[in-house]
Order: sequence, then C-alpha cells, then structure tokens
Amino acid sequence: VQLQASGGGLARPGDSLRLTCAASGRTSDGYAVAWFRQAPGKEREFVAAISWRGSRKTYTGSVKGRFTISRNYAKDTWYLQMNSLKPEDTAVYQCAGRVSGGDVIPTQFDYWGQGTLVTVSS
Repeated sequence: VQLQASGGGLARPGDSLRLTCAASGRTSDGYAVAWFRQAPGKEREFVAAISWRGSRKTYTGSVKGRFTISRNYAKDTWYLQMNSLKPEDTAVYQCAGRVSGGDVIPTQFDYWGQGTLVTVSS
C-alpha cells in the first residue's frame, strides 16, 4: 500500500487544519493508521492512531482535546483534524500504516507516506 499525506500549510495560533492520508494499492487489508510528526531538530514523535475498525483511537498527551483522528472507509482515507493549533505543533507530519485488523493499534508501522509541513506562526 502507498500512503500520501497532504493538507499541511501555514496557520496562525488558534487556527485549524485538516491533514489527509490517502491510501492506494492493496487497501483491502485491514490497516491501522497513525500520524507522526517531526519538529526541526527533534526526534519523530507519535501523534495519534486509529484502529482498523475505528473504534479505538489514541493520542499523545499534548494534542488530546485538540486533534481528532478519523477515517473514511469508502475513500480509503484517514484524517487528522487539528484545532487550536500552537506554535509547538510546527512539524513535518507523516501518516503510517500497518496491517492490523479489528481494534488493535500496533506499536510499529510498516508503511509510511511522505511528510506534509505544518507551520504555526503569528
């Protein structure tokens, strides 16, 4: 499967952005998908993940209550809705997937999309 992330851009503090992760190829397998981000000079960090069924979601603490991960089954697309953006959210965001059926959220991911840059600045 190939993953394509998009939707990044420049935002002001308090603004919202929605990132999209579109899958192509062997999408019939059950994929859990996660979003990661890497800020300049920092290591990549986990942001959020959603199970194949969509009933389990997990977030890193700094984005809880502000970010929402979701998916559109019909379009093989996943989203990261980011509200109340802060300058510290500035990073390159990547989506990643792993075949993991049901409600399992894996700790490692096999397929990675290219990053999309989110810049939050006044």
